[in-house]
Amino acid sequence: MSSLKGGVGKTTVTLGLASAAFSRGLRTLVVDLDPQSDVSTGMDVDPEGYANISDVLEDPKEKTVRSAIARSGWNQHHESGTIDLLLGSPSAINFDGPHPSVREIWKLEEALAGIEADYDLVLVDCAPSLNALTRTAWAASDQVIVVTEPGLFAVSAADRALRAIEEIRRGVSPRLKPLGILVNRLRPQSMEHQFRTRELREMFGPLVLDPQLPERTSLQQAQGAAKPVHMWPGEAAQEMAGHFDRVLDQVLQQAGIDAPAQARPAFAAQADVLVDEDPSGDTAVTDLER
Repeated sequence: MSSLKGGVGKTTVTLGLASAAFSRGLRTLVVDLDPQSDVSTGMDVDPEGYANISDVLEDPKEKTVRSAIARSGWNQHHESGTIDLLLGSPSAINFDGPHPSVREIWKLEEALAGIEADYDLVLVDCAPSLNALTRTAWAASDQVIVVTEPGLFAVSAADRALRAIEEIRRGVSPRLKPLGILVNRLRPQSMEHQFRTRELREMFGPLVLDPQLPERTSLQQAQGAAKPVHMWPGEAAQEMAGHFDRVLDQVLQQAGIDAPAQARPAFAAQADVLVDEDPSGDTAVTDLER
């Protein structure tokens, strides 16, 4: 997931898609490339004893990569899926220079190459900038979801992100393409949000994905509890789970990944099951079985 503007809910979308993939039984890896490391918190992982993304970028050998991958706490709630996390770290900011070398840009691709047989889908939560970390994520990915919100500055950021993706596609990775623009935190009753959504459709046409994601407090509640939204009780949470299922269907279709139809796990008995995802960037999607 990517965005060149912070605070649009990039991490929230990453966690929502991770929840959808997990409930579908896909072997999923989430890579926390944002120095804020919020997705690591939202996936209920204790980082003690593990390496992290900074170690991987320093030394992208398979041994280092595997030492930075932890099983998400989500796995205890659902037996048919597998979801792991390549741990984030605030020190990743040290690898986010404005002028990365070609070698630096390809480090994540090199790191993931050694573990690609273990997963069906990789989701990368990117930093909210166009510096080295985001370029590294895009070079390792097949598709990018640009996350935005229906506001003036976020719309401009989506336009910049699409132009930057095209630049990377032409100069670095010909396979890269935008999967689409995902509108997050929509308030349908807001005239401003209605106007900005129409503006996005006029500017980008079919690249604007359906559905748009409404603003729901249940999603923040689920994230705060570090549990998958698909397991969070309540109609509003299940509405959001359905939206993420539909977005995941588009991801899988574009990537050519076969997956079971929706097969959500049963609700947990306690209301303490939750997932969090909210930053300010893009979400890159990598099909490792291309």
